Amino acid sequence: MYKIAVIPGDGTGPEVVAEGLKVMKTISEKFKFKYQLEHYDLGGERYLKTKEILPDSVLNELKQMDAIYLGAIGHPEVKPGILEQGILLKIRFQLDQYINLRPVKLYPGVYTSLKDKGPEDIDFIVVRENTEGAYAGVGGFIKRGTPDEIAIQEAIHTRKGVERCIRFAFEYCRKRNRKNKVTLCGKTNVLTYAFDLWERTFREVAREFEGIGTDYAHVDAICMWMVKNPEWFDVIVTDNLFGDIITDLGAMIQGGLGIAAGGNINPKGVSMFEPIGGSAPKYTGKGVVSPLAAISACQMMLEHLGEEKAARGIEEAIMKVVKQDVKSLSAGKMGYSTSEVGDLVVKYILK
Repeated sequence: MYKIAVIPGDGTGPEVVAEGLKVMKTISEKFKFKYQLEHYDLGGERYLKTKEILPDSVLNELKQMDAIYLGAIGHPEVKPGILEQGILLKIRFQLDQYINLRPVKLYPGVYTSLKDKGPEDIDFIVVRENTEGAYAGVGGFIKRGTPDEIAIQEAIHTRKGVERCIRFAFEYCRKRNRKNKVTLCGKTNVLTYAFDLWERTFREVAREFEGIGTDYAHVDAICMWMVKNPEWFDVIVTDNLFGDIITDLGAMIQGGLGIAAGGNINPKGVSMFEPIGGSAPKYTGKGVVSPLAAISACQMMLEHLGEEKAARGIEEAIMKVVKQDVKSLSAGKMGYSTSEVGDLVVKYILK
């Protein structure tokens, strides 16, 4: 019996999470596993009504779960940063979800903006450090609001944080067993202290993984090559800030935010899974956004929980939907409503 926390969140989050839960119900009946859901109304509406963001009592409950299924966080009437820092970052930091795992995989039938590239070229993983770097929240203002204002934002990199992220990347590469190559993405020519630590640790850990090749590229070169030669990559490992940037680029080359999902992973604790497209408030309630990213997040969650056959069943159903049914993954252009796309996934699971 898996205990799963459900945080539908803001905007279109509840709509796409509903489809993910619909799919999970179907796949659980087919593969005979049980789960219990606990719903939480965290997000913009709760904050506007109560000024509560993430109470400690709720955080303690989340720590007792087997996984967290998240829709989206972000409300147009709440100042940017309040919900993101108070919910997303707090959960990541407090539950020590030190890996952000982002598959970048183009399915047959899905359009990519990369000329002459297909599913055989776009299939790699980004392993992003998720609790340190520029997002650690260290910094402040001096003389704020004056002409002499100074803003300081420091990036924190620890040997422990860097090593466990790199080690996860190598272990995942070995498990994936595809091209058996890990690429370190950094900026050693400018960020000399931080990425000296990353590069030294990368080389040391690599010696423990015989048979896995390694290479290095600056983040700007990674961005170029993800567009020009995505087939070069297998597993990319990088810090929090660079990972945040290149995974959005990854989403675009795999077909867009309508299919991109990610996991915030604590390998020995509670992990959280989500579509990466955000709350998309302008589409709220219209039933026009793709639920496939949220359904893919459900797939990742089940794989993480050890239900690998069920996860594969979901992925196979998604692949049939995008190849045979939906016209586009863009909002309002799918040819089906949000719930109808969820129904299509269910149909293929049951076949």
